[in-house]
Amino acid sequence: MTLRVSSRFDGGNIECLSCDRPGNIRLRIAPDRRTEYLQWFYFRLTGARDQDCVLRIENAGAAAFKAGWRDYRAVASENRKDWFRVETALEGDTLVIRHKPRTDGIYFAYFAPYSAERHADVVADCLSYGNVRLAVPGTSVDGRDLDLLRIGEDGGTKRQIWIIARQHPGETMAEWFVEGLLQRLLTSDDNRVAELRRRAVFHVVPNMNPDGSRRGHLRTNAVGTDLNRAWNAPDPVKSPEVHAVRSVMAETGVDLFLDVHGDEGLPYVFLVGTLGIPSLSDAQQAWFTCFSDSLKAANPDFQSEYGYPAPKKGNANLGIANNWVAETFGALAMTLEQPFKDAANNPEPDQGYSPARAQALGAASLDAMADVLDLMDKS
Repeated sequence: MTLRVSSRFDGGNIECLSCDRPGNIRLRIAPDRRTEYLQWFYFRLTGARDQDCVLRIENAGAAAFKAGWRDYRAVASENRKDWFRVETALEGDTLVIRHKPRTDGIYFAYFAPYSAERHADVVADCLSYGNVRLAVPGTSVDGRDLDLLRIGEDGGTKRQIWIIARQHPGETMAEWFVEGLLQRLLTSDDNRVAELRRRAVFHVVPNMNPDGSRRGHLRTNAVGTDLNRAWNAPDPVKSPEVHAVRSVMAETGVDLFLDVHGDEGLPYVFLVGTLGIPSLSDAQQAWFTCFSDSLKAANPDFQSEYGYPAPKKGNANLGIANNWVAETFGALAMTLEQPFKDAANNPEPDQGYSPARAQALGAASLDAMADVLDLMDKS
């Protein structure tokens, strides 16, 4: 059979330079539109069943986060449901993937993709519960709906919890996290979750960047805007996604905010706080410590030893979502990072960090939210 590499599908990204023989398939990643950001790849290889394949991504050295290739293994799937890690190594500036497919068609990706169809299915399933409403506060640059789920009805003393994901579209583990959170929040009868539903209204944006997700971008929207640098002054034309969500936040207020991401380089799950904001309070610091300690107790992948260095007070970039929210609303605002690799503190070599682990982390985050609300009510 003729070898073929293709990526003309939802979230796909690769350019095939040559695939004349299985032992030397030459590829390159296309950058995000109007930028030089590149790292996300997702493609299908056909016609290579039972053949030893060597796939060379020749511009990997130009990736946005070259350190992300260290100790990294790509994921592959024969059915687009079950993803497993395959032999991968950086050789010079070329990322080399070696694998012998068992079927005529196999998919390779930077991390397990999260499709627009799965997003639509999850949103539709959420709406089957009576306490869930769907709003579209705005559209993306390309005109796609920005879905905002609201779980619970407003009450005078209810806390306002906001959760957003995939500002950076290639960080698909973020939407896997949200799926796990939503599933537990809507279906669990345990006392902690029931109490959360009674005490808080949840506002959830599972995918802040539907254009970048469709286009196979790593970090930006359809016109090359990094949404997580646009929060201080979002342009309604270049960053309408942030502009729309900020408008709703101004109406509801925010008590707790979680922005879910993935980190290319660090092999850990960790939180990023808001130590650099000008108005940082003792209460915000205490809430952050409470959330971190609680999440560590609830999920084995989370840790607090490794993460980003904290800026000095007053030096925070207010274009970043968690900093802007904390400064504007006096809220507990956090960025949660998950690895593209394995979690070094809790390794699972066959799967590495995976959709199932992201879902479990999302579910566990509700325990941390419950503990923080307890602390907030005592403040």
